[in-house]
Amino acid sequence: MSQYLKMRLKVTKFLVTFLMVAALMLGGCSTQQVSSNSSSPATASPSSTTTTTEATSVSETTSESIPGMNNLPRLEGKATVVMTVKGSPITIEVDGTNAPITAGNFVDLVQKGVYDGLAFHRVVRDPQPFVVQGGDPQGKDPKFPASRLGTGGYIDPKTGTERYIPLEIKPKGEASPIYSKTFEMARVTTTPELTHKQGAIAMARSQQPDSASSQFYFALADLGFLDGNYAVFGQVTQGFDVVNKIQQGDRIDSAKVTQGAENLKVPQ
Repeated sequence: MSQYLKMRLKVTKFLVTFLMVAALMLGGCSTQQVSSNSSSPATASPSSTTTTTEATSVSETTSESIPGMNNLPRLEGKATVVMTVKGSPITIEVDGTNAPITAGNFVDLVQKGVYDGLAFHRVVRDPQPFVVQGGDPQGKDPKFPASRLGTGGYIDPKTGTERYIPLEIKPKGEASPIYSKTFEMARVTTTPELTHKQGAIAMARSQQPDSASSQFYFALADLGFLDGNYAVFGQVTQGFDVVNKIQQGDRIDSAKVTQGAENLKVPQ
């Protein structure tokens, strides 16, 4: 193959990835930054060596760096969630060992019934498999415009405000996750413990690291370019064929914690 053709193939592959991600970014916004940011996965720089002192440890953030961290649910260990879509189950192993805050938030919302009845508002399979995204609570209202789904998060009835969780990614081999920074921002060059392999479940967010709330997405393929930028918190262990058949507008019949509910710690 000539150098010219090799270069053309590289440019084409880059443009496909760029356009796929751009389509996601234009598709919806987080309520924290409605004017310019999307609550969707976006591109990330591939990375690979060690963490630096700029990374914030869980012990520091819990007590000091992130206001409200102590008030967030935490999953201490693992849990199993069964999500049913169009009558078919999807079994998800939720990993609180490597992502305690992100996993705790998801399991808490499942326990509260937040996801029951919500639509998958964004499904991207072309030009190549990417993500299936849902979790906008505004979808509970059947009259809410489908075109505006992707702009909402979980409103905590106790405070009347949207609950946001910090970006939480644990570098491979480290004792604790880092918070509120992408790996690039924190100068981390290892891979995460939890990666965007096919069937991974992760939190969607806007451009601000600490803007995730309730929206999540399933990875339809290995998406290594998102590693270190978005918080993976679990993996589909059964029913990926169901995920693969989800169409935009399909709704979650129900989501239930079937194992590990005792590992969820909710501040009083």
